Amino acid sequence: MTFGQSIKTCFSKYADFNGRASRSEFWWWALFVFLVNAGLSFVSEMLSGLFSLAVLLPYLAVAARRLHDTDRSGWLLLLNLIPLIGWIVLLVFYIQEGKEPNRFGPPSVESA
Repeated sequence: MTFGQSIKTCFSKYADFNGRASRSEFWWWALFVFLVNAGLSFVSEMLSGLFSLAVLLPYLAVAARRLHDTDRSGWLLLLNLIPLIGWIVLLVFYIQEGKEPNRFGPPSVESA
């Protein structure tokens, strides 16, 4: 999945916590959020905060779908509440390849 396809997919699945998300979809989305947030922080902290709030739900949705791709429950996002350790554990889960077969459905469509 390309950078543009990832952004389009994540916005079209704004609050869709069902299904799966490929590694490329998740990481391109994370890069998009980081770059836009960094750019907006130079313009205005308020704009940066508003953008962060606007993309929080799609970020959680793509993260849950990414966990589904590794055959894990989206509820594991609650690990973020554990300082440092939870974030590291989730990072390891996000990096792993998707598992087949999977109880969360077929893999997301990935373009070359």
